[in-house]
Order: sequence, then C-alpha cells, then structure tokens
Amino acid sequence: MFSVLILTLNEERKLPACLASVAGCDDIVVLDSGSTDQTLGIAREAAARVFVNQFENFAAQRNHAHRAVDFRHPWVFHLDADEQMTPELRAECAARPGDEALDGCYVAPHMLWEGRWIPRCTDYPAWQARFVKARGFEFIQAGHGQRENPSMRMGRLRASYLHDLSADGVDGWLAKHRCYAREEAAAFLTAEPGERGLLRSLVAGPALARRRALKHLSFHLPGRPGLRFIYQYLLRAGFLDGGPGYRYCRLLARYEGFADCEIRQLRIHRKTAAAP
Repeated sequence: MFSVLILTLNEERKLPACLASVAGCDDIVVLDSGSTDQTLGIAREAAARVFVNQFENFAAQRNHAHRAVDFRHPWVFHLDADEQMTPELRAECAARPGDEALDGCYVAPHMLWEGRWIPRCTDYPAWQARFVKARGFEFIQAGHGQRENPSMRMGRLRASYLHDLSADGVDGWLAKHRCYAREEAAAFLTAEPGERGLLRSLVAGPALARRRALKHLSFHLPGRPGLRFIYQYLLRAGFLDGGPGYRYCRLLARYEGFADCEIRQLRIHRKTAAAP
C-alpha cells in the first residue's frame, strides 16, 4: 500500500473526482492552504486526514507535508485536485517494495484538454517526481512548480496519472498562467549568471536535463509566441491531437507572450532599482 497527498485551495468542484480515483486507499492526506469553500468538508467526508498550512510555493508545501505528516506507508503519491490516478498506476504503486533503494520515482501524466489526451502538444512523457518516499524526500522550487532535489535517487513508473488542463476553462487557464509566467520570468532572470551549466546539460546531459535546459534557454529566443506554436503544433505534430490540440497550442503561444512581457518588466524594474 501507499499514501496519497493532495494539495488544495478552494477545490470543491474538482476534488470529488480526484478523491474518487484513490478511493480504497487507507491513507489519504489533504494539505490545504486556506480554502473558504466546501473543500475541507468534501475531504473529510471521503475519510481523508486534513491539514492546513499557509502556501509559500509548491516545493515548500510538499516539503512541509513530508516533515509534518506521519504518513502510514513508506511511499507517498502526490496529486493535485485536477489530477486523477488510473487503476494501472494504483496497481504499480501498490506493488512497489517499501525498502527499495530509491528516494522517488518519476511519473509521466496524460494531460487532457477538453476531455482528450493531447500527448504531442504536451511533450509526453513530461516526467514529474510524484511517487516518493515519505521520509527523506526533498523538493526544490523551479519556476512556478517544483522538481526533485538533485541528490534524490530516482526511478520511473510505467503507468500515468491524468491531469485535466481544462478543468478551470480557458479563462481559468489564462489567469493561472499569467501568474506562472511571472514566476518563470523571475526564475529565468535569477538563473542567467549560471547558464554555462545549462549549456552542458543541453549538449551532454540525460534526456530530462536536456529538456529542462532547452526550456530555460528558449527564453533567449526572439518571437517566442510564434516559435512555441510552430514547435508544438508542427514540429511536435500537435496537429495530430485534433481540435483540442490546436486550441491548446494557441494558448501555449499566449503564455509565452505573458512570459516575454514579464521578463521585460522585471528587467526594467531592476535597471530602475539599480540606477543611482
């Protein structure tokens, strides 16, 4: 068996499906960051243990759970409210030995838009550190999300979880990604002095490191909204994902526009702050 951790903030609409996908698990933990809707009541009705912690960022929130929660099993699967486990993934997680000499495992989500899996538009498999040891695992913040501390020993699972990217609709997606763009821009500008290591990863690193380095270095390219659409829709064959794929690729282009705007504004702010 394994434990499940779900991060929430006002997720009364999405949480029931997430909880249903892990029904039968004997240790469901919901870590909330201040919901004012029915989220906590829904979690308790599903027999989840509920904890509350003020949100700083995703890495800090997940690390807080590993420090503060006494999980009942050696392994913990991290879910968000707009995500669901599949029967295949549950079976694979349940079969994992608790004394395995790994700190965690990457899992590749099936990302959905308008109810359809769009693998080409979302660069499947986009590996995420989600199935991790309850003791000793550590996340670090990266842009708007998190990744594993480089010292963690990682494996990979074959099965996938589901991530409904369109759960909040187009307006919700845009609002969320405006915030993400601000965080990505700040992370990019902070990392600029250390980009020699990124270049090494791009040339000679493992596939996951190359993907992360390419994402960062792409911030230097001009015309990124159009380039992102061409890359995702044409070069990555996103057109094979049908109408949902086309509409999602257009949103990705808009996101790059948000990020470019945030980078320009942050650079202007820093120059102004540094001026005598």
